[in-house]
Amino acid sequence: MSNKKLLLKTTNSFLIYAVVILLIAAPVFYYTCQWLYIYETDEVLLFHKGAFVNESHSNYKAADIAAWNKYNHNVTIVPDMGVTKDSIVGEMIFEAIANEKEPFRILYAPVEINGKKYTYIEKRNLVEMEGMVISVAFMFLFIIIILLTGIIWISKKSAAQIWKPFYNTLSQIEEFEIDKNNSPEFIATDIDEFDRLNKSLERLIEKNTVIYKSQREFVENAAHELQTPLALFQTKIDTLQQLDLTREQSELVGSLNKDVSRLNRLNKNLLLLSKIDNESYLDRDTIVLNDYIDKHLDFFMEQAQSKSIKINTHFINIITTKGNTALTEVLLNNLFLNAIRHNIKNGVIDIIIENNSLKFVNTGQETPLGAQSIFNRFSKVNPSSQGNGLGLAIIKKICEINDWDIRYSFTENLHIFEVIF
Repeated sequence: MSNKKLLLKTTNSFLIYAVVILLIAAPVFYYTCQWLYIYETDEVLLFHKGAFVNESHSNYKAADIAAWNKYNHNVTIVPDMGVTKDSIVGEMIFEAIANEKEPFRILYAPVEINGKKYTYIEKRNLVEMEGMVISVAFMFLFIIIILLTGIIWISKKSAAQIWKPFYNTLSQIEEFEIDKNNSPEFIATDIDEFDRLNKSLERLIEKNTVIYKSQREFVENAAHELQTPLALFQTKIDTLQQLDLTREQSELVGSLNKDVSRLNRLNKNLLLLSKIDNESYLDRDTIVLNDYIDKHLDFFMEQAQSKSIKINTHFINIITTKGNTALTEVLLNNLFLNAIRHNIKNGVIDIIIENNSLKFVNTGQETPLGAQSIFNRFSKVNPSSQGNGLGLAIIKKICEINDWDIRYSFTENLHIFEVIF
């Protein structure tokens, strides 16, 4: 599901509300105008009838009434139709000029002329009213559209200025990296909520940066401090192995030697990660990957002999890149050792250089690794593995600081680690 910007969501809500109100208001406005016009028309009809009663008929004779009817198209005096009170009705009457039926309001009212009862009939055409109401409705719609357009434009312009501190904060948070000395500097704002947000983020970043630096210093110091006792421990184990030991004692010392070797590797890896975090490897040189792999291939073939693993190289082209020489060597060593350590008996490792990518393709377990977690520190596919769970994490870290991309995939029961330069 795609995300929407806050400003867009609030504007959409406003637009939906405005459209709903407009759809409701338009017909209400139309019918209200129509009712008002009919009401005014009825008032005019009654006013005309009143004027006729008060001023026109006191001395009318039959001939006068006939003349009246002849020359007044909309008002007719007819013999009594039995109407006892004023009555106004709406009818559709054929209009010769328009050649169609049109809406009329007709007044039927009882009048008395020279002591004789008549019925007063007056009609008024409502077509003009419909045209007027439609014109007013269109004008109303036009004004509403202009109003909405102006409100939306002003809202966007003002919102862009109002929300500027928020987007500045968001941009700096997105670029912030705790392992870099680039603490964000938020712009000042007079909006209380944004000011509180910035101050909260500053306190949070400051606190976590202090904790991160303390942890990093602790790991580095601990790794340094462990080097000496581990070296002494290894020396004493080597001395014990030179003594005349029983078989059981020899096996115990051999087991201790393996454990100390693992501790040494773990300590060196932690120290390496700490140095990478502290940006101790900033020097960059031109590196030809093909040359390095050819140079050290014999050594890794010896490492693979214990599992009878066959190593094949497929160099389609030569990759020359910029990077730290020491870290690039660690990267390739770890890729080699990872492909050997997690391989199977009589397995295969294919090293492919093509275009700008280096692939290590190896046999191994028949299920894919967890692509989301394999590059995490101390992540181990097999808990009983002799590795310390830092090899792939180091690979990932080296790729990050060199702006390279590391990817893992599983195809046709083959594990593929690809570095794109």
